[in-house]
Amino acid sequence: MCGIVGYIGVKPALPVLLEGLRRLEYRGYDSAGVALLGEPLWLRRAVGRVSDLVQAAREAPEATVGIAHTRWATHGGVTEANAHPHLDAASRIAVVHNGIIENMTALRAQLTSEGVAFRSETDTEVLPHLVRRHYEGDPVDAVQRALAHIRGTYGIVVLFADHPELLVVARNGSPLVVGVGEGETVVASDPQAVVQHTRRVVYLQDRELAVVTRAGVEVRGLDGAPVDLNVELIDGDYDVANREGFPHFMLKEIHEQPRSVRRCLRGRVQSEDGMAKLGGFQMTPRDLAAIQRIVCIGCGTSYHAGMAGAMAIEALARIPARAEIASEFRHRHPIVMRDALFLAISQSGETADTLGAIQEVQLKGGEVLGVVNVVGSTIARTCGRGVYLHSGPEVAVASTKAFTSQVTALLLLTLMLARTRDLSLPRGQEVAEALASAPEKVAHYLANPGPVDAAVELIRDARYVLFLGRGFSFPVALEGALKLKEVAYVPCEAYPAGEMKHGPIAMLEQGTPVVCVVPQDAQRDKAISNMREVQARGAHIIAVHTEGDDEVASLATVSLPVPPIADFASPLVTVLPLQLLAYQAGIALGRDVDKPRNLAKSVTVE
Repeated sequence: MCGIVGYIGVKPALPVLLEGLRRLEYRGYDSAGVALLGEPLWLRRAVGRVSDLVQAAREAPEATVGIAHTRWATHGGVTEANAHPHLDAASRIAVVHNGIIENMTALRAQLTSEGVAFRSETDTEVLPHLVRRHYEGDPVDAVQRALAHIRGTYGIVVLFADHPELLVVARNGSPLVVGVGEGETVVASDPQAVVQHTRRVVYLQDRELAVVTRAGVEVRGLDGAPVDLNVELIDGDYDVANREGFPHFMLKEIHEQPRSVRRCLRGRVQSEDGMAKLGGFQMTPRDLAAIQRIVCIGCGTSYHAGMAGAMAIEALARIPARAEIASEFRHRHPIVMRDALFLAISQSGETADTLGAIQEVQLKGGEVLGVVNVVGSTIARTCGRGVYLHSGPEVAVASTKAFTSQVTALLLLTLMLARTRDLSLPRGQEVAEALASAPEKVAHYLANPGPVDAAVELIRDARYVLFLGRGFSFPVALEGALKLKEVAYVPCEAYPAGEMKHGPIAMLEQGTPVVCVVPQDAQRDKAISNMREVQARGAHIIAVHTEGDDEVASLATVSLPVPPIADFASPLVTVLPLQLLAYQAGIALGRDVDKPRNLAKSVTVE
């Protein structure tokens, strides 16, 4: 979370910094600020979006060095005083920071006792004051000594009024990348803000410090030990996304799913052999056959995709599999079996809790492969092996196309695993054909989405909405409820349909909207029984079901049919009406659907 940009070069810094913040605004948009080189440092901050900062910074000096930040609030409310950058008392040292300083209370108390007057509620403000306390003319030494007192996570860039020739950068647990250009160097928390200037980058690792100048970058450990410079060339799609005629990025990305699923499948499905190939896993058939269990680790939407993937692996490959919420898994001292394969699932590849879970598994000798979208991301580099989704940039904070691409990648792995075991060639060909046909099924639904607006009318004023699903439809129900909460702020929850009578049924009254995901699969008849139980309580049913299933349609107040597809692949189509339902409900309720309140795209703090 939060976006950092730093620039040192020959061009005016402010336009570079503001454009970088625009590219990173999905990481946080509570407030924004910029500090430019000057006597003392020139600072402007604003509550709100980067566009608000643009207005506040109209009288900026022509400095060629500066730092900037767009914030997702952790410590302290959304106020101008809490916006970054933060300064020391003399306004000669400025810091931007991503992460959380865990011992901030003790540090603030100590600094206050020494006469420091804090201007904000943030944990970050201890940093410029600590650096000032240790500054004796050497900026790098001051930062090193200040960070020795810090417990927690950070990605920081420090600007010194006394040293116009450099920026000091450090990382521990929060990503930073340095772009090395011709006569200019750019620092950012995401390559998105770097690629417009250069594709030659250095990724900082944990416990590393960099001295950034116009000529380039020098990296060392926080203990001062030299580190060999590893300059990489960024590939992948980092172009600035545009809405291409759609009113919002979320709607555009929903409609991109036929293409994104097709891109994920391209070159990976071998229909004639009934097989799939994921070269990034670097696994032979012998390696695949040795796997005795699978654990999918993720947060939010990625966790739901992992649930669907784990169900498919058990059903088709007959390997014990489960999904784990990364933020819980990493802190419960989990047992890591040597015959298990762990899959770390993340759109951004920067999710802090998932990264922590990876480190926990690796520390205990386990093997983790990444399932990520962003090329060169921290999780991709930490795992070393895995699969890229190739979904293209996902700008809207609420994830849509990443979910279907993640499920697609996990189904490809399922087919690989199943064919190394007991899945026959004819059955493998059926599974491969079902995967190959998925993009057309997705396109077919999106071309005729049904009466989603009628469903919106049922839920827009609801006090509570219940989502129900069985089997492969339960993670879809979870994802649908998450989207409605994220985008429309409508109170809702999701339950396995069979569990509904063990509690949530008490919430139902006349007119309560209940979204039932009921494709034609092995659990359809049981799900119909649950629908009748809901109907008997006077609830209004919004049913997502297979085209031509008149029995399910007859029980629904609003019927949303989807194309027929194999049960294991059903999440690829049944999730689509729920994405549109959340989007249209958000629009009807006047929400900012691309940037919902309190959320950020890349969750890089615990």
